[in-house]
Amino acid sequence: MMLHSAYRCGWMSMAKIIVEQIPVLSDNYVYLAHEPLGGATAAIDPAVSEPVLERLAARGWTLTHILNTHHHGDHTGANLDLARRTGCAVVGAARDSERIPGITLEVSEGETFMLGHAAVTVLEVPGHTSGHVAYWLADSHVLFCGDTLFSLGCGRLFEGTAEEMWASLKKLRDLPPDTLAYPAHEYTAGNGRFARLVERDNGALKARLDEVERLRAHNRPTVPVRLADERAANPFLRADTAAIARAVGLEPGTDPALVFAELRRRKDVF
Repeated sequence: MMLHSAYRCGWMSMAKIIVEQIPVLSDNYVYLAHEPLGGATAAIDPAVSEPVLERLAARGWTLTHILNTHHHGDHTGANLDLARRTGCAVVGAARDSERIPGITLEVSEGETFMLGHAAVTVLEVPGHTSGHVAYWLADSHVLFCGDTLFSLGCGRLFEGTAEEMWASLKKLRDLPPDTLAYPAHEYTAGNGRFARLVERDNGALKARLDEVERLRAHNRPTVPVRLADERAANPFLRADTAAIARAVGLEPGTDPALVFAELRRRKDVF
């Protein structure tokens, strides 16, 4: 379990957003986002109930929301049980509402809802699934990106196209560089082994891989990660550069979606 803090400036006094990280299953993370001024707490992508309920009890927090990034069972498995036991709202993509168990609030691109006194903006980021969304707390510099963006990687294209996923990654890449991205899985070490084959001479990548090795040696999580660092080291965020085009055997200036598609294809068989 790790704690991370961010601060929200706005019409109220500084509101401290607390993000608590709960490892579950083999490599999933469930996150709790707590806004203490209003007392609201969201569970992001809860796969299982008991670790969430235990952490809520330990912190003295009341669950008010579930935020689902997409419909896969390792992200929604606890929806119905948690909603039954707490009465919380279940938030998910309107375009995928039939596949989000217990959904009570359907959201779409650019919409904002409140988690206590913190504004949460919805970003549609299809590719991994057709209805994938991310949740951005702009004033707190926090992004819950599910399985769209991983550190040094990105999600597989189960339902969407390479064009869709590249557009989604660019949307996340273009958020403020100090944004902390909270992916839903601990995949960084494996992603890094592939990224190193793509870009052997990337200094930012080398530094990140050294950091990841130190963290995992002590069984510590490698996320969250600043978007500025991902922009420099993650090859999937740089498919529009000449270096990545050349690395996958394509000419500089090739359509970045095609470069991304080849990069993703190679990762799929890595």
